[in-house]
Amino acid sequence: MAEKRDYYEVLGVGKTADDAEIKKAYRTLAKKYHPDANPGDKEAEAKFKEASEAYAVLSDPDKRRQYDQFGHAAFDGGAGGNPFSGFDFSGAGMGDIFGDIFGDIFGGGFGGFSRASQSGGAQRGGNVRTSVRITFDEMVNGCNKTVSLNLKEECPTCKGSGAKPGTAKEMCAKCKGSGQVAYTQQSIFGTVRSVRACPDCGGTGQIIKEKCPDCRGTGFKTVRKNLDISIPAGIETGQSIRIAGKGEPGTNGGERGDLLVEVIVSDSNHFTRDGMDVYTEEKISFATAALGGAIRVQTVDGQIEYDVKPGTQPGTRVRLKGKGIPSVRNRNSRGDHYMILNIQVPTSMNGKQKEALQAYAEAMGESGPGHKRGIFR
Repeated sequence: MAEKRDYYEVLGVGKTADDAEIKKAYRTLAKKYHPDANPGDKEAEAKFKEASEAYAVLSDPDKRRQYDQFGHAAFDGGAGGNPFSGFDFSGAGMGDIFGDIFGDIFGGGFGGFSRASQSGGAQRGGNVRTSVRITFDEMVNGCNKTVSLNLKEECPTCKGSGAKPGTAKEMCAKCKGSGQVAYTQQSIFGTVRSVRACPDCGGTGQIIKEKCPDCRGTGFKTVRKNLDISIPAGIETGQSIRIAGKGEPGTNGGERGDLLVEVIVSDSNHFTRDGMDVYTEEKISFATAALGGAIRVQTVDGQIEYDVKPGTQPGTRVRLKGKGIPSVRNRNSRGDHYMILNIQVPTSMNGKQKEALQAYAEAMGESGPGHKRGIFR
């Protein structure tokens, strides 16, 4: 299988392109390569699908953030899940995208890609978003969290029909149960026949005359639920975990949307994070810097012993390979721990310590000709 092209390259826009630029670029490509405008042209069909896939990601802020972070790998089964679960690139599921961009322009002449033409069929439920906060240590090791949120569930009284028990839905008289009504309008292409959702039944093709008293005809009740979330090690603030099928319920038999849990990682008092790497400042004594010696260093995995080399200078940076943050996609891949060694100058000393340091100063020639007083006089 050929390697996927970069989505920005597909649409011909830069990585800093705003929503308007992305929509304009996609509109141009969609009109050029639409299958109805290129019947039998497999190459045009492939380019149309490629552009639609790119737009589905770059037009969604959450998916775009994941793509910018991880590229195509963000949707290969990792924390981002499948970004295209709500779309069918053969055309049947692109109603929302075409509705946003083209309005009703494709309602009659381009194979029914308008949002309205999809209204009578199954509609996927919307996504639900929430957030969860974790500690720095929980981020390093991965953890499980429980989130509590309101979700819509099937009404137990009417079993999701929306009709009062003992009654049933009736066929809409206006659309004859199709959920759609046809209109004609003038456009830049001439007279275009447009199909829209029936205004009486909202595109369902059915009318509820006696609504369920518990759900008021919606077919759903809002309930408070606790959901267990598995958070992978190495996740960064702002990244989201997608849980399929835990969002809003669909309509007309459509599947549920997804739950998107944004993760917020608390800062550490000891470590500074930069991607998969961490940084710390370690203070050592003058004697240890000059003579060398073992020190205890706190890493994300616990304390280790490190041997300071003799003659270490202030500001020396030391790399502890593989002691950083795990990759969110591959826990066996880790960043590094960089520690900055700085000399800690004592703020107070006893007499013996002062004498020893004075002797060192004199041995270094700091008390002699040209020095009127010793460093402690």
